[in-house]
Amino acid sequence: MKKILIINGHPDKKSFNFGLSEAYLKGAKNSGAEVKVINIRELDFNPNLEYGYRKRKELEPDLMDAQAKLNWAEHLVWIYPVWWSSVPAIMKGFIDRVFLPGFAFNKREGSLFSDKCFSGKTARIICTLDQPAWYYRWVYGNPSHNAMKKGTLNFIGIKRVKSTTIGPIRLSKDNFREKWLKKIEKLGEMNG
Repeated sequence: MKKILIINGHPDKKSFNFGLSEAYLKGAKNSGAEVKVINIRELDFNPNLEYGYRKRKELEPDLMDAQAKLNWAEHLVWIYPVWWSSVPAIMKGFIDRVFLPGFAFNKREGSLFSDKCFSGKTARIICTLDQPAWYYRWVYGNPSHNAMKKGTLNFIGIKRVKSTTIGPIRLSKDNFREKWLKKIEKLGEMNG
């Protein structure tokens, strides 16, 4: 039985991203997978890594719980909107505060390289855009995908990362959204 963690980075509970999260959850549960969810908007934490890595700030209980879920999971599913070619601020703060040295990676003494603590896990990125996915890829070069996949997930050891990009959302019709909810539910059933 696969252990899946869904991490929803949208700050608005009424967003389409929450519908996508529910669709993936439904599909994954139908497949028999064990699933846990983190809705970042519901966590009580300071998203500011105010001292960088110079000084350690005590983790809030919600972030300690998030770390336990991240350690438990075999497959991470990140769901978020792309804003200004990046992730929402609250999600970036979550990553900054949770994926710390000693948890997500270990710095090597006297080296620029680090040891990765999440090797063997897999991930799926599901993100929404207000532009067509092809435009985001060919004109902008998928900056949020690259930051999440290469700069974050690959850096901590997750090598197998797949992406699903949905857009444009802003002008989309109900049938477009329904089609995507069904596709995401199917992805959940396949644990992909």
